[in-house]
Amino acid sequence: FPFSGIDFEIIIIDDGSPDGTQEVAQQLEKIYGSDKILFLFPSGTAYIHGMKYATGDFIVIMDADLSHHPKFIPEFIRKQKEGNFDIVSGTRYKGNGGVYGWDLKRKLISRGANFLTQVLLRPGASDLTGSFRLYRKEVLQKLIEKCVSKGYVFQMEMIVRARQLGFTVGEVPISFVDRVYGESKLGGNEIVSFLKGLLTLFATT
Repeated sequence: FPFSGIDFEIIIIDDGSPDGTQEVAQQLEKIYGSDKILFLFPSGTAYIHGMKYATGDFIVIMDADLSHHPKFIPEFIRKQKEGNFDIVSGTRYKGNGGVYGWDLKRKLISRGANFLTQVLLRPGASDLTGSFRLYRKEVLQKLIEKCVSKGYVFQMEMIVRARQLGFTVGEVPISFVDRVYGESKLGGNEIVSFLKGLLTLFATT
């Protein structure tokens, strides 16, 4: 960011992930100062909690375990400026995007979830279950007010609601690399929750 001349702040929110985020974030806050690195414990939905403290006009949301590589952020910013988009979403399923480090089961779950979403909701975006996105701040606020889902369904509902409200969405192909440390929270309960949420969106949008 300093090299690109972009003013920035990094807000790290620990939502109970078992990957050691808390320890690393506290160290970073000490090194770089709380004006650039802010570490929070959410008192509700992590997005809502983080947005209260964000001071910029645009917000990039990403996983903190480097599954989402920061090198794509300048491409998100370029894409936003190019089309004046309200949202720029990272996609693993378009252009030279892809997933690395997942076993076949995880790939099938992700592809299957995305395929079902495309068939049922026709959202006009190629990757609905990813969370690496750039939002115009006021757009993110409006979407959060409209969205009722939690967990993995939340990402999908954000794009569906954005289309409903007439917001524009651009896409940037990204490489998603599975986390090196810690473990994913994806399990049977999350999959059942996703399917219920998908059917709810299909019935109500």
